[in-house]
Amino acid sequence: MTRPLVSAARRAPVQRRSALRVEAMLDAAAGLLDDVGPEGLTTSGIARRAGVSVGSLYQFFPDKHAVVEALARRSFQRFSALLAGVDNLDWQQTVDAVIDAYVEFSRAEPGFLTLSFGGPVSVHVLDPQDDNNAVVARALGALFADLDLTEDATRLAVEVGDAILALAFRRDRDGDPALIAEAKVAVKAYLATKIP
Repeated sequence: MTRPLVSAARRAPVQRRSALRVEAMLDAAAGLLDDVGPEGLTTSGIARRAGVSVGSLYQFFPDKHAVVEALARRSFQRFSALLAGVDNLDWQQTVDAVIDAYVEFSRAEPGFLTLSFGGPVSVHVLDPQDDNNAVVARALGALFADLDLTEDATRLAVEVGDAILALAFRRDRDGDPALIAEAKVAVKAYLATKIP
């Protein structure tokens, strides 16, 4: 039996107390991803770290995959909110600002590195109809709306940046500075060929 592409939460928290408990579970999962990796992640470990019973966790999530996928969606929402603060700069400065924001977010957001670069999430966790990098590309497209880039151009820029940043964080837990700089160069060089 195969697991669905995107695990759904059993129910959404209605009361504030329940919402805080769910946030504690997501925080616990993020910390455990950093501490023990995806292989060591268990529902009992998440519940223990969150200070809740396993039964309480199962009220909201059917399994650990659903917890991790909810964590991935929360991280994407937080990163999207961070991008909303990117000033209206010229496109090259915007590329630099987006990559800088991504690097800082990757360093600061618990569990994010594991989720972003080889973590235990489906490539369809952000949208069951499209893969995660396509969703990211659409979100970034708004920052480059005045450039009249095609959807494919924005998508390929994301793929180029993602590949280089993955290598940067494999080389150094904080992101290899030389490779982060190269990601900026590569993305800008690619986009320069696509700007009308």
